[in-house]
Amino acid sequence: MTDAPSTDLIVLVADKNMEAAFKGLLSRPQAFSVRQFSFDIFVYPYRDPGCRLEGANFLGHFSRQYQYGLIVYDREGSGSFESRELLEESGESRLQQVGWRGRGKVIVIDPELEVWVWTRSPHLANALGWADGESALRNWLVQKGFAQDENAKPQRPKEAMEAALRQVRKPRSSSIYQQIAERVSLQGHTEPAFLKLRAILSSWFGT
Repeated sequence: MTDAPSTDLIVLVADKNMEAAFKGLLSRPQAFSVRQFSFDIFVYPYRDPGCRLEGANFLGHFSRQYQYGLIVYDREGSGSFESRELLEESGESRLQQVGWRGRGKVIVIDPELEVWVWTRSPHLANALGWADGESALRNWLVQKGFAQDENAKPQRPKEAMEAALRQVRKPRSSSIYQQIAERVSLQGHTEPAFLKLRAILSSWFGT
């Protein structure tokens, strides 16, 4: 008889910003309506392409130490022109082959992590250093030509975030991502990869 895994979840992410965001998100199980769970997050040194091509093999070494495994990376910059759905499907197929059958998932954020950042929340403006508030931030984005979709998300989310930070001379850092993830409401998200994360956590850790 083998010992049960000592930790609930291992997450492999593509960079430090994503690590910070997931630290913030996963520390709020009540916001996902799930039970408390233990987790470890690893940053893969070869970033998005590495997670896509080698992430499953990396997690294969940990299949007996963790109950569940998750790989997260951006479609933009992954080196692939395949759809989010196809990338996730192929990654999950490889996870099954290396010991994670029924216990491993892949989330591909399309186009990139920053699409999760842009929520309607006063905490967003605070985290980005906009003392005049969210309305001022949104108006400035429109003036600068950052078109927004029907969910009020800039169509170039990473560029919009970097421009907003430059405007107020606030250095970009991973702590910004964690601050946003810890404080903004998780309700009302319609972004497919985020909805998949919510569904995965509910399936694995729902009460």
